[in-house]
Amino acid sequence: MSYQALYRVWRPQKFSDLVGQDMITRTLKNAIMTHQTSHAYIFNGPRGTGKTSAAKIFAKAVNCHFQENGEPCNKCETCVAITNGQLNDVIEIDAASNNGVEEIRDIRDKVKYAPTQADFKIYIIDEVHMLSTGAFNALLKTLEEPPENVIFILATTEPHKIPATIISRTQKFDFKRITPADSYARMVYILTEKEIEYEEPALKVVAKAAEGGMRDALSILDQVISFGDNKVTLDNALLVTGSVTQDKIQTYVTEVSQKETTQALETIQEIIDEGKDSTRLIEDLIAYGRDLLLYQQAPALINQLELGMVDDTFKTLSQTISAEFLYQMINILNEVQQQMRFTTHPDVYLEVLTIRLSQFSTIEVISDNSQSGLNQEAAKQIDDLTKTVETLKKQLLNLNKHDDQHQAVAVVKPKKNVATQKKATLNLSQIYPILDNATKESLVQLKQVWPELLQQLSVTQRAIMQASEPVAASPDSVLVSFNYDFLAAKASGDTELLDALGNGLDRLLHNTPKLVCITAEQWPEVRKSYIEQNGHEGTETTIEPVPEVVEQVVSKAEEIFGTENIEIKQD
Repeated sequence: MSYQALYRVWRPQKFSDLVGQDMITRTLKNAIMTHQTSHAYIFNGPRGTGKTSAAKIFAKAVNCHFQENGEPCNKCETCVAITNGQLNDVIEIDAASNNGVEEIRDIRDKVKYAPTQADFKIYIIDEVHMLSTGAFNALLKTLEEPPENVIFILATTEPHKIPATIISRTQKFDFKRITPADSYARMVYILTEKEIEYEEPALKVVAKAAEGGMRDALSILDQVISFGDNKVTLDNALLVTGSVTQDKIQTYVTEVSQKETTQALETIQEIIDEGKDSTRLIEDLIAYGRDLLLYQQAPALINQLELGMVDDTFKTLSQTISAEFLYQMINILNEVQQQMRFTTHPDVYLEVLTIRLSQFSTIEVISDNSQSGLNQEAAKQIDDLTKTVETLKKQLLNLNKHDDQHQAVAVVKPKKNVATQKKATLNLSQIYPILDNATKESLVQLKQVWPELLQQLSVTQRAIMQASEPVAASPDSVLVSFNYDFLAAKASGDTELLDALGNGLDRLLHNTPKLVCITAEQWPEVRKSYIEQNGHEGTETTIEPVPEVVEQVVSKAEEIFGTENIEIKQD
């Protein structure tokens, strides 16, 4: 006899042989033992989880006269005929190739005839979701008024495509994905029975690569056995599945999380040179990131699901990498996985992926030296800014002491120096046009999005802008006040910061206004000067403005700065 694939030779012949579906098998056995079987069932679940196998076992058990505890004997004439596909009363139909109305009408015409050999006539319709609308309507009539001694078993991987009218007339069983532990145990049993040598890590790799399908696991195992000349080794399993070793995955994740771009690129190049499957690599990285996330919350769950593949390196990574990093990593991996489906150059995507992961600005790595959760680079930048502030404070203190020692000079020339300084730092030709066109609505709108705008900046940029707020806004310009002079000067000359603010405002407001910086100390004086100039145009400052002019000034001020920011005092 020619060689048969493992999944065919070791196809379950009893409910107890089905892997990972205990609830379903127990329910079906109890129904058979108590003679409470339904006329129609839907078996739903991922591929390779035992749906059609369960249907054939059910067909044998319900027709077997020697069944025990709901299990078929697999020895009587009926059981053997069903196993060999030779019983006319058990009809298997592939709906993918027989999905028309005529095929279902043929079933409807023949279903009224009594079974010839068995007690029940069983119709097993695989991939039933492939039936056309007309075919479903034809099947519905039969399910509404089923003949006696006829049972329909509808198997599908996509139950959402089955009309609700069909589902409501059936009993629905959801077959779940088979855990790696269950797949591993089944493969150990089969290899032991076949007396084939194996390495445990190799079976764990196969179990994970199968992604919850027992048939897929046995198919991969078949390839590994053939490749290794009847011996299952870890190296052969990695070659057949295209998987990457656990050590390489851990090394790569460690390098990108610590922003070691060069080393990470070298690691990904080694993986590419080994001929590993790019799609499998992305899936392995997603699974590894998911395992780290789960391990941070429920370590016992990962030990159970991942066959005890949790080593010291894994535990260390789970303690040093933040959940935020893992969220971002999985999101980026999912995005790249979709893009790689349509490319012939996956190595390019893997290299770009590596750079993105190792340089992504919002990824944060937990550091024992930084309780704030910021990475070391950001913490260093903040430390530098803090030192700069302290240095400037000391310089300001020294200047104040120097002024105290030269009070006479300070009394004689303060106004001239101050005026000169203001003229040097203030550009009223930029500020006054903003105030001329400023509106309260523009300012309110800008203040609403300002916190969100700052969150879009890098850590360094956010540190500069943290002590700022918009004080006046027109549709095309914004006047921003800073608490410290040096921060205002820094922001004014930082092109990268201004570009980032402009891009952020464009995303939030669909507008890119020009930003002009001013200090919090200068702003009240500029505002007062502007109001006075608009209120006393061409008049002497000693002349009291007429009420109409005062009203205009107040109205204009309220329009620009808001009523809550204006205080009117009677002199």
